[in-house]
Amino acid sequence: MKTVDTVTNPRDNGLKFNTFSFYQNQVWKGSTDCISFDQNSIKEKLLNLNQPCYVVRVDGRIGIANGGYAAPQDDAKTGEVELITAVPPIKIQNLGDPNFLSFYGTKYAYMTGAMAGGIASAEMIIALGKAKLMGSFGAGGLTPSRLEAAINQIQSALINEPYCFNLIHSPNDLAIERRAVDLYLKYGVRVVEASAFLDLTPNIVYYRAAGLGLNSANEIEIRNKVIAKVSRREVATKFLQPAPIKILQDLVNQGLISELQANLAARLPVADDITVEADSGGHTDNRPLVCLLPSMLALRDEIQAKYQYEKPIRIGVAGGISNPQSALAGLMMGAAYIVTGSVNQSCVESGSCEHTKKLLAQAEMADMMMAPAADMFEMGVKLQVLKRGTMFPMRAQKLYELYRTYDSIDDIPMAEREKLEKQIFRQSLSEVWEGTVSYLSQTNPEKLAKAVNNPKLKMAAIFKWYLGLSSRWSSSGEKGREVDYQIWCGPAMGSFNEWVKGTYLEEANNRLVVDVANQIMSGAAYLYRVQSLRVQGLQIGDCYGQFYPQVSSLE
Repeated sequence: MKTVDTVTNPRDNGLKFNTFSFYQNQVWKGSTDCISFDQNSIKEKLLNLNQPCYVVRVDGRIGIANGGYAAPQDDAKTGEVELITAVPPIKIQNLGDPNFLSFYGTKYAYMTGAMAGGIASAEMIIALGKAKLMGSFGAGGLTPSRLEAAINQIQSALINEPYCFNLIHSPNDLAIERRAVDLYLKYGVRVVEASAFLDLTPNIVYYRAAGLGLNSANEIEIRNKVIAKVSRREVATKFLQPAPIKILQDLVNQGLISELQANLAARLPVADDITVEADSGGHTDNRPLVCLLPSMLALRDEIQAKYQYEKPIRIGVAGGISNPQSALAGLMMGAAYIVTGSVNQSCVESGSCEHTKKLLAQAEMADMMMAPAADMFEMGVKLQVLKRGTMFPMRAQKLYELYRTYDSIDDIPMAEREKLEKQIFRQSLSEVWEGTVSYLSQTNPEKLAKAVNNPKLKMAAIFKWYLGLSSRWSSSGEKGREVDYQIWCGPAMGSFNEWVKGTYLEEANNRLVVDVANQIMSGAAYLYRVQSLRVQGLQIGDCYGQFYPQVSSLE
């Protein structure tokens, strides 16, 4: 090795070199006409991911070429072009774990997460699938008939292409989970994204075990694949380990799975992949990615050492993935794949209404806050929502404070009740209760019976009328209720908007979910190339350190 003196381009193109050269005995051969020395041309060559990049020095000037080749230095010759460093072509498909691509049949180690209420719509999942990308349909909160219709629509459009459906945990009504699982098994949905689970339930274990069997080579065949989205180590542990024997035996006793399937399930983890969810929209623990991901990777390694699975579980990352920098950060920290969420809500294919999409496209990183969740209201669980342009988070918090303070609707002071009726519900509380009774009598008679006889539960049911409908208003575009829209969103939305500002993607109508995926992954590959040059000693100016959406594809 030898030290190469710092050389600054006389015409300063932002490239310098000051380190040991790994290429001191090599030169670059090729036409000097294809060497770029100005910033714009250098940027173009760096963006040409399908070609290698040679960093060369000619007469004291540092430039970059895509063509030519490296060759041994001939000491007898003079005037040869010095080769400073080089990087090979980079394929976007090489980012992340290739086993993720082969296991699910995708072209990138990238997927879109579920957004409940059909916000991650059938149209979105179909568009992604046709591009060989996997998206998770937002099944949470949908009626069985709507879910069944979505299954039929997606399966009709995607024959051999990737897709998955969300299975959201329903701690207060496990029958909701079971109805979804029954539909997934009936129609042969082969991949589910399990989310918001606090513990394993018989339903997720049933789905997993019911798809197990042996192939002709007597090897375990996994037909029902599970991607578990978690943010806590104790929950991740349950998905990383085999299902509890008691749950498996109960399923056998009920005739839902065979003894063989129970035995096979006892040898496999519940999940094939674990998506580590950091600070995100909707249900979130607001965990920082840089702390959470290494912890989960270490946990995976610990459990893998214990069980010695033939195929180790992959660990992906979600929460805050909004641009090439965050995507590359997750992948370089060891994530097998990345998952985007909030950023897809503003896309054309999203199930959100146009007004909601415009609000999302204007959001900044500080425009989010936590608010009570409808599905776990009584437990005090909160989710992250957009606060800019809507009063929902403040009004939802007010309802929860009243729930905590009083034991029944009648205990609430009359003046406070009148405010609720006028400002939030826009009808009398008795009318809200009548509507709640009508709904629960059809969907959950058991819960209705409990609420009728328990004033505290009745109050919760009335308040959840607002929390439940507000998210639907955001999707359907309920006129006159814009100020009450509940819009699940994380800081990633603001980060994405900052990234695309001044580009064609700044306008929400131009945001196509597949294009967003391509831009993020292409940008991550570009930034990886730039960083690879930096770690070899090339000092690269800030003008090369950013990637912004390009109208032409970089694939």
